[in-house]
Amino acid sequence: MSSIDNFLGGSPLQVFVKLLFVSLVVGALLMWLELRPIDLLHGVRRFFDHISSLGVGAVKLVAEYVLTGAMIVVPVWLVLRLFKLGGGKQ
Repeated sequence: MSSIDNFLGGSPLQVFVKLLFVSLVVGALLMWLELRPIDLLHGVRRFFDHISSLGVGAVKLVAEYVLTGAMIVVPVWLVLRLFKLGGGKQ
């Protein structure tokens, strides 16, 4: 397996097809929810505008966002790492 294949997690064509399929599914879901890419970008911009207007209180708000997100991200990451670790021993 080449270093590029190793980095990508498979051959470039396989990774491209997987990403294309997942992008199609996520795109269909977002369109069904009537969320357009430009709306998401505007939301991100409004978020950062809101943070910058808060001043000192922004640190607390960002910390709350990080902790809230970590409640989901860290357990999912841990489970995925454990599955990968268990799969490598076979």
